[in-house]
Amino acid sequence: MKIPTFSDPQSLSHLFTLLTSSFDQMNDNNATVRKRRRINSDADDGSTQKKKKNEDEEVNDTLTSFLDKEDQPEFERKNAMLDYYSNNHDYCSDVEESEQIKRKRSRATATEDGADSKDAKSNGGGGGGGVQRRLWVKDRSGAWWDECNKPQFPEQEFKKAFRMGKATFEAICEELNSVIVKEDTTLRNAIPVKQRVAVCIWRLATGDPLRLVSKRFGLGISTCHKLVLEVCTAIKNVLMPKYLNWPDEVSLRKIKNEFESISSIPNVVGSIYTSHVPIIAPKISLAAYFNKRHTERNQKTSYSITVQGVVDPRGVFTDVCIGWPGSMNDDQVLEKSALFNRANGGLMKGVWIVGGSGYPLMDWVLVPYTQQNLTWTQHAFNEKTGEVQKVAKDAFARLKGRWSCLQKRTEVKLQDLPIVLGACCVLHNICESRNEEIDPELMFDIVDDDMVPEVALRSVNSMKARDAIAHDLLHHGLAGTKFL
Repeated sequence: MKIPTFSDPQSLSHLFTLLTSSFDQMNDNNATVRKRRRINSDADDGSTQKKKKNEDEEVNDTLTSFLDKEDQPEFERKNAMLDYYSNNHDYCSDVEESEQIKRKRSRATATEDGADSKDAKSNGGGGGGGVQRRLWVKDRSGAWWDECNKPQFPEQEFKKAFRMGKATFEAICEELNSVIVKEDTTLRNAIPVKQRVAVCIWRLATGDPLRLVSKRFGLGISTCHKLVLEVCTAIKNVLMPKYLNWPDEVSLRKIKNEFESISSIPNVVGSIYTSHVPIIAPKISLAAYFNKRHTERNQKTSYSITVQGVVDPRGVFTDVCIGWPGSMNDDQVLEKSALFNRANGGLMKGVWIVGGSGYPLMDWVLVPYTQQNLTWTQHAFNEKTGEVQKVAKDAFARLKGRWSCLQKRTEVKLQDLPIVLGACCVLHNICESRNEEIDPELMFDIVDDDMVPEVALRSVNSMKARDAIAHDLLHHGLAGTKFL
């Protein structure tokens, strides 16, 4: 450090004044630093505090001795002032360095504590004393489902709740397991497969709002809605190809024999019927979904979509066409179906599907006579076709009876309804094939007005074939006399 020279006594006096004011300011800073150090170092031992006190006293003694040397020569006074200034500067540097070290240590300690907390959280929170974070989840009670899932839960109560026995329910869960199973995560445990399937089946069976389904199973409303769609999609993709398909040649021969034993009409492979499912007024194409017949009957504006189904003698669906607007007649829905396209390709050659008066008479669709003043032969024929048609109506009555969601307007969006309705048809087939009986009180009265199509006769050959069948029924003693 270069020492300046002062030949003028006034300049020396001025320097002394500056050093004195600087010392006062440093003393104030030192007092503040010492106060902060006393607060942040309660754990320090007494020897460190004594050392600091000695250093402060040494600085004060130096200044005092300097102030007492006014009678000393000018050069000695100047050297004393410079020595004091240098010592005081070194002392302040040491204090500042000590504060920086303390701040670094405190930051390092905080970082280590945070790392320990994360480790404890990743290890399941065992043993540590740090504060752990967790995902907030609303506490809901799933006691009802827990009770249903117990082995000792009564079979009849389970069947009343889910419209099927435990064995059928377990079989469905097993077949869907690989598609709908989820893995546990660090935030929450996955919903078990059985509970997923139960949420969907309960929703379809009762038609209750998602709010009530949520309370039953102790899950969120949005979670229940998601589960219903996921399970219905899995049923459509996995179970529909297995349980709802057109029968093969061997099955067709068996179906023909069973229908002939019912109606005495040969070569009948199915009974067709179209029913309507009520929906909430859609935001688009409102007029297309308006159901005029239901509106007039119920005296209330009604909107619907159609479900066309072909069933075998047991009431099992072999073909379905779902989702066309409710303003369409039965013959219009038929023309839009995949069954119609397959028939035009020759699939229905030489066989009959019996329908109601809302369908046209075609080479493969057999319908009753609709004109007035029927003959005995035509009455007998209508009686026998009515027996076949009753098989389809009873199947739809059981379908809507089991799955009450088909009886009321649902919260499901219009674009998702075909998936849900298709799942209902598949579950119906599973129950029918496993001989799951339905409670007679659940049977639903089917009321769908048959509208005579604009073109009731599509084929002259089919008209001749129908007349021949009617003649054989009456003159071979196969027709009853209920019409008399």
